[in-house]
This record gives sequence, structure tokens and C-alpha cells, in this order.
Amino acid sequence: MSRELQIIGVTSELGAGTRGASLGLDAMQIASLQIDRSFFLRHAEVRLETVNHRLYEETEMAYAKRLDGIAEMYSRIENSVSSTLKQNQFPVVVAGDHSSAGGTIAGIKKAYPNKRLGVIWVDAHADLHSPYTSPSGNVHGMPLATAIHEDNLECQNNQPEQETIWHWNVMKGSNQRVLPEDIVFIGVRSTEVPEESLLEKYDIPNHTVEEVREKGIDVVCTESLDYLKDCDILYLSFDVDSMDPSVSRGTGTPVDGGFSEPEALSILQNLLKDPRFCCFEIVEINPLLDDKGNAMAEAAFRIFKPVYEQLEAQEKA
Repeated sequence: MSRELQIIGVTSELGAGTRGASLGLDAMQIASLQIDRSFFLRHAEVRLETVNHRLYEETEMAYAKRLDGIAEMYSRIENSVSSTLKQNQFPVVVAGDHSSAGGTIAGIKKAYPNKRLGVIWVDAHADLHSPYTSPSGNVHGMPLATAIHEDNLECQNNQPEQETIWHWNVMKGSNQRVLPEDIVFIGVRSTEVPEESLLEKYDIPNHTVEEVREKGIDVVCTESLDYLKDCDILYLSFDVDSMDPSVSRGTGTPVDGGFSEPEALSILQNLLKDPRFCCFEIVEINPLLDDKGNAMAEAAFRIFKPVYEQLEAQEKA
């Protein structure tokens, strides 16, 4: 049975350390005017209400800043993604900061509680911190930890407040939504010791940029999908900081040594050929940090449009 695609706009940026990621979808829509003017008329988004007004308030949760608001967004994203899937639609999430991904994963599992979910994370960062380990307290570095229900107390550096712990436990849910052995990283190159300990503990594969170039994109994508052969459904999360800053610095935490725009597009298109994918997400476009006008959003849209059209064709086939 064919499925329609549904763009879900999550213009939240509470989890980032810099401001502007909430403008990512708008920036990509502006970019579309030069590339495909009617794209977002043909493919309208459902845009979730945010609580970004909390940015104007002081946060007392030093080790997971504004976690109360982010927990509220988790719930909204979870319900939206779950509802979209239950209506036999394919959610394409365009989000601000990467904390959104924890809510997306929660929504997939809410819709498919008995299916084994695999995650492919195309990113410069592992995003496996918790309030107990985060050096910054920025929650966009924590979504995968909520998904695998991991506090990483073995590497504890912080003593979170009780309110932080309460919200964190709510966001983690009652059990693991994703098994650590059902995660594949592609392009991760900036991690801290607590994250590295989890990568080693769970033997999570990370296909580095160098490995992708040495082996070839087709080979790495095939290996990644084969690694997740026991998963019933798959979710692909694409952080634009997986690309090199030479593309643009219009993202919250750029890291040298990333993919080119054509490489990123090829990786996504190769992976998404697998019919087990049920959700795609793109995050962390920040036009306020761009040093080349709206270059990151333009690159993101040049990637997003063919990926969307490929998914659309596959879902109608």
C-alpha cells in the first residue's frame, strides 16, 4: 500500500547552545525560491507549536538546559510522528536543534511498539550524553541517550538537580526504544570521553568520513544496512554538520573534515532505498551562523528536494 509523505516542521531550538536553529525551515523555504519555487506549495508542512519563548527566561537546570521545555516538545513530536505513521503517512521531519530526534524516535516506537527499530545517524557528533555527563548542558547532545535509556553513570561528571532528573526520566520512557546494537554512525568525528566509552561498551560502528571515501559510499551504505538486518523498521537522522564547514558554517557546532554536499546526498539516497525506512529527519540548519548568506539552507534544500522526491516515488511505487 502506498504512503503519502508528510513534512513535520519542528522549529524548536531549546536544546542548542547558539540561537537561530528555529529558523532552519524558513531558511530552507527561502532557498527553495531559487531552486524550486513551488516545492513547499506542493508539499506543505504541519508545523508544531513550540515553547521557544522559554529562551527569554533563565534556566536553573545547568546540566540539561531548559529540559522542561524540551520534554514538552518531546511529547508533541512523539504524538505528531506517531499520528502521522498511524495514518499511513511517511513523516519527513525538518527540525531545529537535534534534541528533536529523541521525540521522533519516541513517536516511531509509539506507533510501532512491537517492531525492532534501527537508527542510522549521519552527524559529526554522537549525541550520547546525558545530564550526568554533558560538558555543556545542551540537550541537542543527548537525544540518542534517551533512545537507548542510558544515563552513563560510569562516566558521571555532574550532579543534576532533582527537577532535571525527573524530566530526563520522563523523556527516556519506561524502557529502551532502541537497542545500542541497532545504531550505526556515519561521519561522527567529534566526541567526548563519556560518549567514547559508550561507543566502546556497545561496540557501535562509526563509519568515518575517511572510511566512507576509502571504501566508497555504496559499500558503506550496504554494510550499514546489513548490520541492521535484524531490524524491522529504520529511521535516518541527518545533521547538516555532518558536512564540512567549507559547505557553510551555518550550523550550531561545525566540525572540520566532514562530507561534501554531493557525498551527503549520495549517502542519504543510497540508504533510503531500503524499504524498511519509515521516517527521515534533517536538523541543525542555522542561518544566523552562516558566513555565506543562506548557503547552508541552500545546500540543505539541494539535498532535501531529491531525497524527498526519491522517497515520494518509492512510496507510490
